[in-house]
Amino acid sequence: MFDEIQAARERLRGVANLTPIHTSRTLDERAGGSVFLKCESFQRVGAFKFRGAYNALSQLDERQRQEGVLTFSSGNHAQAIALAGRLLGIETTVVMPHNAPRVKRRATEGYGAHVVEYDADESKREDLAERMLEESGQTLIPPYDHPHIIAGQGTAVMELLDQVDDLDLILVPVGGGGLISGSAVACKHRRPECRVVGIEPELADDATRSFHTGKLHTIHNPPTIADGTRTPSLGKLNFELVRKYVDDMRTVSEEAIVDAVRFLYYRMKLVVEPSGALGIAAILSGAVEVAPRTAVVISGGNIDSSTLAALIGG
Repeated sequence: MFDEIQAARERLRGVANLTPIHTSRTLDERAGGSVFLKCESFQRVGAFKFRGAYNALSQLDERQRQEGVLTFSSGNHAQAIALAGRLLGIETTVVMPHNAPRVKRRATEGYGAHVVEYDADESKREDLAERMLEESGQTLIPPYDHPHIIAGQGTAVMELLDQVDDLDLILVPVGGGGLISGSAVACKHRRPECRVVGIEPELADDATRSFHTGKLHTIHNPPTIADGTRTPSLGKLNFELVRKYVDDMRTVSEEAIVDAVRFLYYRMKLVVEPSGALGIAAILSGAVEVAPRTAVVISGGNIDSSTLAALIGG
């Protein structure tokens, strides 16, 4: 997999943004160590998901490109597939829950994707996608359980390790596991002594339970504010990589997530969606012990204005 991450980095060179590292003396003081934020909120589509989507679509053969791509997503992967499809001339269809953040749906459609809406309380997106595939002949590019997606996501930490020397700990948000698995593979091959810890909402702790029990757990449509983590479980490939390369998994409360979004907005002037703020939530709430040099992957910044206003105004 590390070779695939290296190859993905070459495919993304000149296409994906080299996202910045942000720091804060206030955050360092509260954490008791140096903290470096890898801000994937400044990636194309406003999230790390563009990396995996472009890496996957760029490897389709001519027949697959002609027949188009189908995926399912609550937002960031949807936008990423839509933009990658537009850049590569591939038609895209996205199965999206009816209550997905409006800003993410508008952007997905703006990039040219056809959105098929469904009710997550009544049906599973995987079942709907499977029925659609039988009729369309499209290629399915899932949000996380795919080697090319994982390899693309791993390029974020590859960049991080070039930007910041001597890291002791990397905190990574966890949903379906594409980012954490790719990040962990990249880190353990580049800097094996650096610990990789995944952070999840308490209300969507399927990955944490899976990690600690060695058995894949599932939570259907978890009611967390961090919509990017409302995945039912880790993907099978992701789970294998997480068990092999990740050092630990921790959870944070909804209150801690909101506090982290507020901190990032008021103290660091960063607009970050709740899913992207999980690592900061873990630091500020004491869910993890900060190392002397800790990095946090800020996975995305796509948040509705109404949701942002409600969170920062509380």
